[in-house]
Amino acid sequence: MRWAGVVVLILIGGGPSVAMDLHVARGGRDENPGTEDAAFATLPRARDAIRSLKRTAGLPPGGVTVWVHEGVYELDESLALAAEDSGSPDKPIVYRAVAGETVRLVGGDTLPPAAFRPVTEQSTLSRLDERARAPVRAAALKARGITGYGDFPDAYGEAAPVAELFFNDERMTLARWPNDEWATIARVVESGVPEGVKWKADKPGTFVYSGDRPTRWLNAPAVWLHGYWCFDWRSETIKVSKIDRDRRRITLLKAHGYGIGGGNPAPRRYHAVNLLEELDQPGEYYLERDTGLLYFWPPQPIEQGRVVLSTLATPVIILDEVSNVTLQGFTIETCIGTGIQMKGGRENRIAACHVRNTGLEGIVVEGGEKHLVVACDIHDTGTAGLRMSGGDRKTLTPCGHEALNNHIYRVSRRQPTGAYHVHLRGVGIRLAHSLIHHGPHQAIGLGGNDHIIELNEIHHTGMETDDCGAFYMGRNPSERGSILRHNFWHHIGSAFTHGSAAIYFDDGSGGQTVYGNVFYQAAGGGFGAVFVHGGHDNIIDNNIFIECRLAFSQAPWTDGRWHEMLNGELWQDKLLKEVDITQPPYSERYPDLQGFLEHTHEPRLNHAYRNAIVRCDKFVRGNWALLNNWVVDDNRNPGFAGARALNFELRTNAEVFRNIPGFKPIPFRDIGLYRDELRPELPAQSG
Repeated sequence: MRWAGVVVLILIGGGPSVAMDLHVARGGRDENPGTEDAAFATLPRARDAIRSLKRTAGLPPGGVTVWVHEGVYELDESLALAAEDSGSPDKPIVYRAVAGETVRLVGGDTLPPAAFRPVTEQSTLSRLDERARAPVRAAALKARGITGYGDFPDAYGEAAPVAELFFNDERMTLARWPNDEWATIARVVESGVPEGVKWKADKPGTFVYSGDRPTRWLNAPAVWLHGYWCFDWRSETIKVSKIDRDRRRITLLKAHGYGIGGGNPAPRRYHAVNLLEELDQPGEYYLERDTGLLYFWPPQPIEQGRVVLSTLATPVIILDEVSNVTLQGFTIETCIGTGIQMKGGRENRIAACHVRNTGLEGIVVEGGEKHLVVACDIHDTGTAGLRMSGGDRKTLTPCGHEALNNHIYRVSRRQPTGAYHVHLRGVGIRLAHSLIHHGPHQAIGLGGNDHIIELNEIHHTGMETDDCGAFYMGRNPSERGSILRHNFWHHIGSAFTHGSAAIYFDDGSGGQTVYGNVFYQAAGGGFGAVFVHGGHDNIIDNNIFIECRLAFSQAPWTDGRWHEMLNGELWQDKLLKEVDITQPPYSERYPDLQGFLEHTHEPRLNHAYRNAIVRCDKFVRGNWALLNNWVVDDNRNPGFAGARALNFELRTNAEVFRNIPGFKPIPFRDIGLYRDELRPELPAQSG
């Protein structure tokens, strides 16, 4: 406490009329007073100095800014802020990288070139591919004091929290086979699903493989296979129990929930992971957990690269019940867990941060009120990019969170399904002006009520999966009132899709509005660009569909299916216990819920008004109430300013205005990222 007292006396000696500055620098010392000329060495030291200041003198008018100077700060524990670290609306606390300087908060350990040696043990060389024996290098992690690597469970769908290797800020590949593609199941011997049961396995599966490659794995201590075992929207990694080389059969150790085979029509696919025997190309590595030996084939000479092993399993930065705190300008990277985690609190800002190479999520915001994530770049995350939740669904009280002007891409690197670019849950979150692209599965996952998703560009999603949408919500009809407006959706779905959509309202989802969007090549297989599975009361209004296989569609449910769902335990819980749709505020906020639980046998309709359908293979399918939709089948330009360059802004004299009464202009040029003080430059290209 002696140094904390000195900090207060020195830093407030100039009077309380101005905000206070503290400094952190790589050359600093935590015994210093924290001035620019005598900076602290660590962020926790600056945090503790602010705590001491609050206890002794209180925050000065204008609050406190902690300026962090250029450098790489390796953290062996989280920077944890608690309620006592809060500012106030007029006295905020800001942690900020100095303008023009790169400040990297790293949740890993740098391994110097000298840590890597040629492999000389004959037992190891015999397991390596012949061409890998010379270039592969080994590092003894335990000798460097690195012992926590995490473990792979016997079966997991969500990413396992394990250490990963990065070279020159790029995630390296855990040794796998095949290297870049997938192996496919030749024949299912045992699906694991009892006879007469549909997609509910109770025992491990067995399948026949092609070729002889798995015979290389017979001496490996363990083998895991990552696969799309039944459906192309659900991947899982499962440990192998047995390899029968004579009959070319593999038996899994655990059952996949849906069993093997019998789901989506494409061939069932898998690849092997974490095998020394498959370390056969530059950029691959293998970590032997028992001995702590790391084997790596560097993509460049090891002396020319920066090698980092992620080791921090807790979030790099934690804000727990903190209010009025800003994090600005940091690069947060290379950790086993999450980049930034925020729980509770009010009016915090995460601004202009670069979050990358995380083992799990990039940024998580849970609960609280009026938090803002703005102008951040989030990419190469192990699971989700951004996850936000808040508000009270019972009372429909909004949280007021916003995510604005963020660039989120190449997510789900370690969990290809169920880990979205953006997850929104709760009530009253706004996602706007984002650029979201390149991911294996669904880009935006929504749950809850009264969210606004607007002015975003979303493209190249669903690239590895099927039966999915760039936007997805479903299975709970009490989740209503969200608006998706003025977004640009394009190049959605995989090459083998039997069904992909830009917007997917699944399993009874209804009561949402899709207004003023532009869809280009945004539907595949039998789905529409907007696809509704069973639900009703969705409004599709004032949109443009261009070169989509199908503009919008619905897969109606039978009376029997509706009766089953309305009276089943799942919906009884969701519609009458978690919330009560028969009582205020639901009965007042959403009038179309009146009579929802009654089984009327009447067609349950969605509504499509004033949409332009341009050169789409098909217009509509399913139960819809249609009005003033215009279909353009030929090569006419309905009024786009520059369609060849994906500029679908409408000219003021566009033909669409004459053919659709009441059609409103779509602010196409305002969609996506924008320049401002926090984001002075835009990405070179969005495609």
